[in-house]
Amino acid sequence: MDKAFAPGDIESRIYAAWETGGFFSPSGHGPAYSIVIPPPNVTGTLHMGHAFQDTIMDALIRYRRMRGFDTLWQPGMDHAGIATQMVVERQLNALGQSRIELGRDAFVARVWEWKNKSGGLIANQLRRLGASVDWRRDKFTMDPDLSRSVTEVFVRLYQEGLIYRGKRLVNWDPVLKTALSDLEVVAEEEMGSLWHLRYPLVDGSGYLVVATTRPETMLGDAAVAVHPDDERYRHLVGRQLRLPLTAREIPIIADAYVDPAFGSGCVKITPAHDFNDYDVGQRHGLPIINIMTPEATLNDNVPSAYRGLDRAVARARVIADLEALGLVERIDPHRLTVPRGDRTNAVLEPLLTDQWFVDIKPLAAPAIHAVEAGHIRFVPENWSGVYFEWMRNIKDWCISRQLWWGHRIPAWYDAAGRWYVARDEAEARAVHGLDARVALRRDEDVLDTWFSSALWPFSTQGWPDDTAALRTYYPTSVLVTGFDIIFFWVARMIMMGIKFTGAVPFREVYVHGLIRDHDGQKMSKSKGNVIDPLDIVDGISLDALLEKRTTGLMQPQMKPAIEKATRKQFPSGIPAFGTDALRLSFASLATQSRDLRFDMARVEGSRNFCNKLWNAARYVLMNVESENAATTAERLRPDGAEFSLADRWIRARLSAALARVGAGFADYRLDVVASALYEFTWHEYCDWYLELSKAVLFSEEATDAQKRGTRRTLLHTLEELLRALHPLIPFITEEIWQRVKIAAGSPGETIMRSTYPTPDGIETDSRAEPEMRWVMGFIEGVRQIRGEMDIAPSRKLDVLLQNAAPLDIEYAGRNVHYLARLAGVAAPRSLPVGEAAPISAVALLGTLEILVPMAGLIEPTAELERLAKRQRKVEIDLNKLESKLAKEEFARNAPADVVAKDRARLAELRMEIGQLCAQIARVDALRNALPH
Repeated sequence: MDKAFAPGDIESRIYAAWETGGFFSPSGHGPAYSIVIPPPNVTGTLHMGHAFQDTIMDALIRYRRMRGFDTLWQPGMDHAGIATQMVVERQLNALGQSRIELGRDAFVARVWEWKNKSGGLIANQLRRLGASVDWRRDKFTMDPDLSRSVTEVFVRLYQEGLIYRGKRLVNWDPVLKTALSDLEVVAEEEMGSLWHLRYPLVDGSGYLVVATTRPETMLGDAAVAVHPDDERYRHLVGRQLRLPLTAREIPIIADAYVDPAFGSGCVKITPAHDFNDYDVGQRHGLPIINIMTPEATLNDNVPSAYRGLDRAVARARVIADLEALGLVERIDPHRLTVPRGDRTNAVLEPLLTDQWFVDIKPLAAPAIHAVEAGHIRFVPENWSGVYFEWMRNIKDWCISRQLWWGHRIPAWYDAAGRWYVARDEAEARAVHGLDARVALRRDEDVLDTWFSSALWPFSTQGWPDDTAALRTYYPTSVLVTGFDIIFFWVARMIMMGIKFTGAVPFREVYVHGLIRDHDGQKMSKSKGNVIDPLDIVDGISLDALLEKRTTGLMQPQMKPAIEKATRKQFPSGIPAFGTDALRLSFASLATQSRDLRFDMARVEGSRNFCNKLWNAARYVLMNVESENAATTAERLRPDGAEFSLADRWIRARLSAALARVGAGFADYRLDVVASALYEFTWHEYCDWYLELSKAVLFSEEATDAQKRGTRRTLLHTLEELLRALHPLIPFITEEIWQRVKIAAGSPGETIMRSTYPTPDGIETDSRAEPEMRWVMGFIEGVRQIRGEMDIAPSRKLDVLLQNAAPLDIEYAGRNVHYLARLAGVAAPRSLPVGEAAPISAVALLGTLEILVPMAGLIEPTAELERLAKRQRKVEIDLNKLESKLAKEEFARNAPADVVAKDRARLAELRMEIGQLCAQIARVDALRNALPH
């Protein structure tokens, strides 16, 4: 093996071998375990959230694959209607062309051409991250078979009366000229104004003051509402107001929607331009007056002076005209939530348009029951409450979009505007008896991208056909997702899955937190804190990172601040850490918290772990392998092998670690998995066992059988450890495992198809752990004395045992070779009862005192200062604990085990105080005994 681990040299080679070997495909044996990847947008690149989520899914898949499950991780991409159309339109604009000039068919062909050239970017990024998806089953939401599924669902829902066409309010983007889903709306607070306007009573007896943030919409007002219990206005309910700037009269109505404490307590009601107002209008039978065009200019339903004006221009004109009439009472600065399109940043307009809708409540009821009855489990469970809250208050779903790229609505219109829904035009004619002479035109709209995504778990497996894949891998085992799309995707998949397959789409929903930056801020281009996961894998220079973060900013004025922050955090850019280090960092972050802070120091620690593992493997192979296979086989021959205390101990510790790992996977706690394996690998296997093994391998007294036992334990424990680590860090484990299997004389095809280790498969010795804890405590005690007294590691120390129990003497005698090798001491001698102990430094191991005679080792005055400092610290801890335990409230309310633990700790501190006092007396005696 090379001296240093170089991930860049192995990752692409190993992944190509995995993919070429077909190792990601289902085995066809064992119980099915399947996950569908949340399909990333074809236009995008993988961000940190994707990489985190994909690491979780890959770990789950690799773990189940190694446990003998028939695993399928279904890959695919989403056609991303709006985003993709915008990308290709920008390309056309750069060439001096437009979508309209090109025409629909030619434009769609251009989009497909772009997709075929550029759509593989995310797939390649997934490969770089080690994702073991079955590429042979890769799907795209616009593939013919998935499009057929979409059409089938639409037609069936329409035939059952669950899809209808109607004129309703939608989020309208005036730049894209399409309806948007709630997920595509970015609502953030901005500074604006609150205009207080006077609406005169028709009888001339006064006026009402109405506060609004959108004065231009007053031209579409249908009423002014007050709260039914508001004594100020109750006598006015039912009377008429004259709507300023128009020739219309509008009523005063009473509705509980009004907040009497906000503004004047009077609210203008504009049903065609506000979602809440629309509901009020429906309750009171108010007219719905649309005053906007799709371009957000004012239409012919307003007075002629305002027709054709852009809404911003119209606002200024309306205010000026109202001020001229003396109808503006005042204008206040006001923070308000402004809805903007996530793609265009345009202010969205609630607009009354003809759209297709899903009558959602009949679909929601069985989906609610599925979670209530436990057919689907949310992890963590609290997210089910979020799901229920939305599902029990669900509103009909607008599924049409005014785009050209996407699944076109399967409806055809005749000259009279009647529509016919069918799977194709021929079916429409046949079902409705329309001959060829009746001209039909297809609906221009396409379906919301989330409509096809809602079918993803079963459409990818061949539905509506009864395929073997559908029967085997549906329902899927778990959905891994962020909490931000529970409403828009998770809920809709549950509704559609139950409706069209009769079964839930997944058994469990693991909802992970969202990756934030090191300050806890959301990662966004506008903040300039986005990190490309591949820049962590491959590294990036500061200049290249600055260019990435500041190119194409929506707010160019942010560039200096972004550059400053980036230079401060990454003064030399980002070094190359490799995929495994990034994945291990993600796994350690996978707690059940809502927000997860990503810190580059964590990745550095993970890289150090990979280096530690690599160096450990080099040590093992160097001490196991020989110049030829025959000699290596002899070194590992099992018959007659004797296993040392350390050999038996490390097997017990591996068993304990694997028990924690199994529990972590079962509970979707990859942080527990990562922690258990990290601690075992670094602290127990590397820091302790490898050093303990040298006491056998490099000993002239050790027999061949003992050395064979240690070599076998070194190699087999490493091999099992690699298998345990593989789901988290697949590349380095594959590379080392291949070498380990060769050394063991049993080369393997790939680690990912080996068996995952379990505690049940490890024979352990329960007596080894307490004895090894004693050995480790002894070594640590002597090392502490060396460190505190600044004694060189190379200096051999004499050690005396005081207050030694028979078991202490037994352990010391049996483990001299470990104590000599790791603590640098001669064979310990037990101090007989009655024999005065020389002045010594003391380390405690239970009641045993480990004495290191100080004569010739220390400078007494300095040692007295050290002991006094230690004594003061212990006294502070002792006083705090005594005070805590003296409080009746603590003793009464704290758990019994906590109180017992604190009392045991109190006894230990009191014992330590006594021992420190004795040690101080000894050192002081040594000082006094020395000539002055």
